[in-house]
Amino acid sequence: MPQAVRLECSIAYAGRARHTLDVCRPCDAAAALVVVFFYGGAWRSGNKQMYRYVGKALARRGYVAVVPDYRIYPEVRYPEFIEDAALAVRWVKDNVARFGGDPERIFLMGHSAGAHIAAMLATDAHWLQQVALSPRRDICGLIGISGPYDFMPLRNASLAAIFGGIDRPETQPIFHVAPGAPPALLLTGGKDPLVEPGNSTRFAARLRQAGNDATVRVYPRIGHFFTVAALAPFLHLLAPVLRDVDTFIADIAELAQSSPRILQAAE
Repeated sequence: MPQAVRLECSIAYAGRARHTLDVCRPCDAAAALVVVFFYGGAWRSGNKQMYRYVGKALARRGYVAVVPDYRIYPEVRYPEFIEDAALAVRWVKDNVARFGGDPERIFLMGHSAGAHIAAMLATDAHWLQQVALSPRRDICGLIGISGPYDFMPLRNASLAAIFGGIDRPETQPIFHVAPGAPPALLLTGGKDPLVEPGNSTRFAARLRQAGNDATVRVYPRIGHFFTVAALAPFLHLLAPVLRDVDTFIADIAELAQSSPRILQAAE
């Protein structure tokens, strides 16, 4: 049964205008699993109000969902939006218990540019280390939806401006893959003309080569935007995104119960 949910809006996690987040949670949340969702918009558009349906969809499944805003181009360029995302995760770690979430069970999720940001936090330890966190210790899993993880060289002038050049491998999640990354679920549409599905399959292959767990789901009949739109109540039939997210998170939670230190791997 879907759970009754409560939405709390525009809570500050840092000092700038776009440094706010929404928390959507089951009304009876207690030590619930936490999902931090970063929306897309090509690193230059988007806001959390547009994605409240995602927070509500996740909260109805029993998760405490956190949807942050972050600074975008032209106000900032790479890597400042990733630094903002790290600050948001730090806030979640410190505060989510007040909203019924378990700070020891945090998952990162994102769509499109947001999936890139989530993947950078999960694979390049530098960003979370800046806020005294660790992807190995503090992140239980990565859920990427239609994410660009391996998209150099850039052929778009504004993206080249955002990332400081057309070919900077250090800006790509696939460049940072190493052993010990959190488990990953990568979801993508087979008819995606904006972020080709190979981004997900190549990233998953690199994760597995390094000894990490990675699962790919390709939904053959949908494109870039419908992978996240499928989280909306009347669009669930487009693709089983919520079901696949539930299964992924439940599998990790079950494994954690049988091996309690699985979610707090050593550095």
